[in-house]
Amino acid sequence: MKRVVITGLGVVAPNAVGVPHFLEALQKGTSGLRLDAELTEKGFNCQVSARPQVNPEILQHRFDELTLRFMKSSGMLYGALAALEAWENAGFSSDSKQASAPNFEAGTVFGTGLAGVEPLRDAIYKLDQGDVRRLGSRVVEQTMASGISAWVAGLLGLGNHCYTNSSACATGTESLYLAAERIQYGKARIMLAGSCDAEGPYMWGGFDSMKVLNRNGNQHPESASNPMSEQASGFIPGAGAGALVLEEYEHARARGAHIYAEYLGGAVNAGGQRQGGSMTAPNPNAVVKCIEEALADAQIQAHQVDLISGHLTATMGDVLEIQNWAKALNRSGTNFPLINSTKSMIGHCLGAAGSIELVALALEIEHQFAHPSLNARPLHPSILQYIDANRIPNEALQMQGKLNIAGKAGFGFGDVNAVVFLSKFKP
Repeated sequence: MKRVVITGLGVVAPNAVGVPHFLEALQKGTSGLRLDAELTEKGFNCQVSARPQVNPEILQHRFDELTLRFMKSSGMLYGALAALEAWENAGFSSDSKQASAPNFEAGTVFGTGLAGVEPLRDAIYKLDQGDVRRLGSRVVEQTMASGISAWVAGLLGLGNHCYTNSSACATGTESLYLAAERIQYGKARIMLAGSCDAEGPYMWGGFDSMKVLNRNGNQHPESASNPMSEQASGFIPGAGAGALVLEEYEHARARGAHIYAEYLGGAVNAGGQRQGGSMTAPNPNAVVKCIEEALADAQIQAHQVDLISGHLTATMGDVLEIQNWAKALNRSGTNFPLINSTKSMIGHCLGAAGSIELVALALEIEHQFAHPSLNARPLHPSILQYIDANRIPNEALQMQGKLNIAGKAGFGFGDVNAVVFLSKFKP
């Protein structure tokens, strides 16, 4: 099995765009949640959202005028931005036109939940009006499931595996697992892993109808995402993208690449919507099994885990998630690892969540700190049955020399699970 390291990062998040700004936002505990006039206008119960604030100059620098004119999918734009940043951050050229052939050693697994919702809506309206000729020549690439991975591969000239995964809120974590596996088995030397999702009322309306969004936070938008809190009553919808360049260690070492962290291993499974699992709730036995299998794949012991980047969405599922981690690791109280939720700052970015949060985790390992979980106090009393309150940082916690191994979890609609472990790189 080949060693896999992370050599590039890219991010479009609700609280910052670009890795340097995202790092600063994580360290300061900057919220990306805002009152959303569009949700208010359309009568949403939840009127707070977490949308990335992308400077138009960045888009103009990255994409030609024709692309910006016809690309209607915010998710795909965010995904491409994150991918380009990660590729360049790893030290590669993003000008694929310089190459006469694709790079058959480099590929991508870039996932999404529903990146093309805006162009799909526009296409339906035009078809209902009997005007098929006005659909345009780019509607297919913006609405097909594999549109994002195809676009990223085209931008960067990637000739290895080009794949789009979609496993609801587990998508981003799963994409890293799938990409790393390809390198581990010697089928690629470089893989771009990531995920993205679109924004807006047509993306989020179904969740508001399900009453899983927080309708109690409209008066105080910045504190409306409160994972692990006694006051948690639903998630805040978000959007964005994260991307990570994975590389075979020997290949990275040969070119002198900077290494943020090492991928140790992971696991994916499903609960079959049995034993308490459903379309919207995880089977706890499957979650525990996924964590245990990820530990085994990473060849680490439960006591070695220093930090968990939880899925933790600010719903009643938070209590069950903590309980499942405590059972799988056989650790509790003050012996429980540190645990935080990036969603406290960026809301729940759905299919993009795992990748954005993995970028955050790689930065935490690189810079040896644990970012805060905002708005967690007062903690839910049931959580305190499993974990000491001090294991949930409410401000950035410096961990110089103490953050060696960290886990990331993603649990999605459909009772699907993904868990991976990263470590501080050691030659």
